[in-house]
Amino acid sequence: MTAAVYPSPVEAPAPDAAAFKLSMRHLAGAVCVITVGNGEGRTGFTATSVTSLSAEVPSVIVSLNRTSSSWPVLERSGHFCVNVLAEGQEGVAKAFAGADGRRGAERYAGAEWTKLDSGGWALADALTVIDCGLDEALHRHTHAILIGRVRSVQVRQGVAPLLYFNGGFRTLLPE
Repeated sequence: MTAAVYPSPVEAPAPDAAAFKLSMRHLAGAVCVITVGNGEGRTGFTATSVTSLSAEVPSVIVSLNRTSSSWPVLERSGHFCVNVLAEGQEGVAKAFAGADGRRGAERYAGAEWTKLDSGGWALADALTVIDCGLDEALHRHTHAILIGRVRSVQVRQGVAPLLYFNGGFRTLLPE
């Protein structure tokens, strides 16, 4: 892989972290639960920073803070599963965000999960499930930018997504 780092043409002070976070809260995103690991060592995290990378070589990009308890598990296992949440799944999102104090495998309680052939964990009623092998992890500042090669997908039709905007969960209005 070839990468280039480009300097900013204008040297201006960067915004402080609080201002930047406030700005990013206004970027609506699909709520995803990323599952990693197996058995009692399995864990996962909630993410809105998930996007497609390529359809020709099906792949996705996920951003993960390297201080997360999920990072070492993901690094060891070499795979992850993106579960795109549907409306009404706020409880799953909060559990995997650690909002209720659950850690590790405890986060899976209260929802139905299926173990995939790859070893990944799929939420039974997710909007879509994207099972991935970890192709590459790029380290930038506090985060790892994960490139996942898609192994399989499952899609549920006719279900609205769960979105996150301005610090809260949202759903799309019916057409």
